[in-house]
Amino acid sequence: MIGAMIGATLVFLHYRPHWSETEDQGLKLAVFCTGPAIRSPLWNLVSEIIGTFVLVFVGWSLATQVGAAIGGALGWGLLVLVIGLCLGGTTGYAINPARDLGPRIMHAILPVPGKGGSDWEYAWIPVVGPLIGGALGWGFFYFLGTNFILKVVTP
Repeated sequence: MIGAMIGATLVFLHYRPHWSETEDQGLKLAVFCTGPAIRSPLWNLVSEIIGTFVLVFVGWSLATQVGAAIGGALGWGLLVLVIGLCLGGTTGYAINPARDLGPRIMHAILPVPGKGGSDWEYAWIPVVGPLIGGALGWGFFYFLGTNFILKVVTP
C-alpha cells in the first residue's frame, strides 16, 4: 500500500498545474481512486468480486499450465488489461485493495485545490470486494487446479 501511496503522490506532483484549472471535484478524485458508474453498493461489490476472482483464478491457471511465458509479467499485465476492458466500466476495477485505498488516503491528505471529499462511503467496496474475490479465485483455483485442471492438461 505504501507503493500505491508513493505513486499517488507522484501523480499529484505530475498534475500539479492542472489541479487549479480543473473545477470538477469528481475528475480530481478519479485521478486517485476508483468510483462506480452507477452507485449500487451490492452490485458494485459484486463487480469487484468478479474482477478479482478472474484475476486470481485465470492468472494462476495460466501461470501453472503455460509456465513463465504467459504467466510472467507480460501475461499478468495483459490479463489486467483484459479485465479492465471487459469488467472495468462498472466500478473502475480496483481488483487490489492497495490500488484504491492508498491513493484515496493520499487524496484526503494532499493539498489538491478544490478537491472535495474522498468518498469514504464507497471506499470499503474496492477493499472488501477484492479480498473476497481473491479468496474465492484462489479457492477455486486450488480445488479445481489440483483436482481437475492439472490432471486433464498434464500428461
